[in-house]
Amino acid sequence: MYPRSGPCLLLVLLVCVFVDAHTKFPTLNHIRPKSSDKTQGRAVSELLRRLLGNRSSEFIASVNRSLSNDSLDVCELRSTRNGKIVATGSSGVAVASGIYNYLKYFCNCHISWSGNQLDLPSPLPKLTGVLRINTPHRFRYYQNVCTFSYSAVWWDWSRWEREIDWMALNGINLPLAFTGQEALWQEVYRALGLNQSEIEEFFSGPAFLAWNRMANMFKFGGPLPQSWHVNQLFLQFKILERMRSFGMSPVLPAFSGNIPKGILRLYPDANVTRLGPWAQFNCSYSCSYMLDPRDPLFLRIGSLYLSQVVKQFGTDHIYNTDTFNEMTPPTSDTDYLSAVSRSVFASMTAVDPQAVWLMQGWLFFSDAVFWKPAQIQALLHGVPLGRMIVLDLYAETEPIFSYTESFYGQPFIWCMLQNFGGNSGFFGTVESINSGPFKALNFPNSTLVGIGMTPEGIEQNPVMFELMSELAWRKEPVNLAKWASLYAVRRYGSMQENLTAAWRLLFSGVYNCTVPHYRNHNHSPLVRRPSFRMNTGIWYDPVDLCEAWRLFMEAAPSLMSKETFRYDLVDVTRQVLQVMTTFFYEDIADAFQNQKMPELLTAGGVLIYDLLPELDRLLSSDRNFLLGTWLERARSQALDEKEAQLYEMNARNQLTLWGPSGEILDYANKEWGGLMEDYYAQRWGLFVQTLVDCLDTGRPYKQDTFNQAVFQVEKGFIYNGRKYPTKPQGDTYEIAHRIFLKYYPQALKRL
Repeated sequence: MYPRSGPCLLLVLLVCVFVDAHTKFPTLNHIRPKSSDKTQGRAVSELLRRLLGNRSSEFIASVNRSLSNDSLDVCELRSTRNGKIVATGSSGVAVASGIYNYLKYFCNCHISWSGNQLDLPSPLPKLTGVLRINTPHRFRYYQNVCTFSYSAVWWDWSRWEREIDWMALNGINLPLAFTGQEALWQEVYRALGLNQSEIEEFFSGPAFLAWNRMANMFKFGGPLPQSWHVNQLFLQFKILERMRSFGMSPVLPAFSGNIPKGILRLYPDANVTRLGPWAQFNCSYSCSYMLDPRDPLFLRIGSLYLSQVVKQFGTDHIYNTDTFNEMTPPTSDTDYLSAVSRSVFASMTAVDPQAVWLMQGWLFFSDAVFWKPAQIQALLHGVPLGRMIVLDLYAETEPIFSYTESFYGQPFIWCMLQNFGGNSGFFGTVESINSGPFKALNFPNSTLVGIGMTPEGIEQNPVMFELMSELAWRKEPVNLAKWASLYAVRRYGSMQENLTAAWRLLFSGVYNCTVPHYRNHNHSPLVRRPSFRMNTGIWYDPVDLCEAWRLFMEAAPSLMSKETFRYDLVDVTRQVLQVMTTFFYEDIADAFQNQKMPELLTAGGVLIYDLLPELDRLLSSDRNFLLGTWLERARSQALDEKEAQLYEMNARNQLTLWGPSGEILDYANKEWGGLMEDYYAQRWGLFVQTLVDCLDTGRPYKQDTFNQAVFQVEKGFIYNGRKYPTKPQGDTYEIAHRIFLKYYPQALKRL
């Protein structure tokens, strides 16, 4: 047994007192829960039944919005004489997050994408007096437009239900809700006079819809079957109903000016610009058509679409659209930029006079050469102050508010991006996220109205999202070492010192990237196309990682029944083998450059015939690391085999080539069982064999020649037709232990 309360009481009470001395925006007062208090309370009770089963009857949840008189969420918890916990909050989200706070810090429980640890004590620990938990942040935002393609594209309702529960427990009250929008666009395009082939030429395949929506690309991976539209629309109705039942305010899509080419047939005089190529795509799939927001047709299309959105989805009066995402405007003229944002906003207010525009601030970072202070201010000031909210999308690394005078008066949300492409791999910026929101809150004339999480992909590094969501309810930064120790206790339900020590090492090392401007794309040689120009740099000391690995292995025998522990054992072992792959790559490169065939055969042989197969076996032993699950979810969306093949191609291509010819190669790399064996290991095998042949024949190595050959391997994976397991195979502990015995001594020698 382990202590359930004690020091934890002080920890929780730290979140209880806030002084709201920051900018208020009356223009945002109408963004509030639409569901009744009773509906929200019922939603929390149903969540608890899904989560806790029969033990849910020990919690009494209710909503009383009058608890908060300033639109900032609050929850009060107390114990009853018969041992129940009564939680009353200003919204369903406030109650859910208050109860999760109690579960974490009084019951040592934990909820995550990679498993739950819900060993509830009986009876429940008693609260002395009233525990009051509140937040200084009006909004807690969640999602990135890319998340819908990198993570959620194949989700069914069951998976969405779990995610919305997770949102509520983690205090999210402003989620992005982009599912099903193509079904409405299809109706708008038909009403305008486009034929079906023109519509089908426009929409991309499911795995690439995020970039179709942002006007980066079209057509690739399509056409979208009609069954897709029907299923996604039905899913969106359920998503919105559930989000609103908790008191969340879903953010709905609006028009950015991105149009199908067929509009030019109908309106040949429209002011349309054809954009240049995006990324490495040519104009077969990019060079989108953008309607000038100042053209009267923009208002017509934009209001037609938003009318459909409001009619079908209802509204909470907040809409997202992004102009110039990773695209440079045709002119830097400030009058033009103000006119653009003014026109975009007008297309919203024509339908919804109370509209608020939520805009991702990514463009100011991604094209900083263009977006100077005058241009940023012009775009922002085309919309009345307080009627736009800007997401400072990558604030943990590249905050924009600090050099734009708090977005020149527009309200903003400080966001942690954390992940690109849904890549596997440990990463975090714990010091930055622990201090950044508080710096933003106390910034001179701060217009901060919330904090958010905007990862391109999720279901990785759950610790970062638990910390970030908890910080929304804190009045000051946490003690990171203590927080990491308590996280270990909650996650595994164990007080083992090995595990708390391991997590302190991870928090001070791999989870604390302090390299200025560091962008977390997993560039490990393991998951990149082999060459002699690979990035081998890391931001942390691998000695600490290996020590954490040793501590995990010592704790493993008694904890393998815990899914959360099994996941982390796989994950930390995977991270070590990722580092070891870099060592073997360096040995391979040195051996080839020095023309040492025995050393080349040894390093290449160990990598190809032992390390990578062992890593594949390890990943295949845990349900959270299976390629087969991703592919099966894709195929399950289909009505027939033709659709299933289309969806599977989308799913495989996004992970690998990301385009017909590797245009954004390996951007969305994943370390999954099946993918490791049939994709990454095959490339490394070809690379080593090519080097051996070069040394054997005296021919020079030519990267272009290798690229042509390896492209056939990469493309072959997309169409290999192989079925991959959807259930874990093998004993995780046996595999991890065997890997540890082989590679831990080697790691120590290299470090």
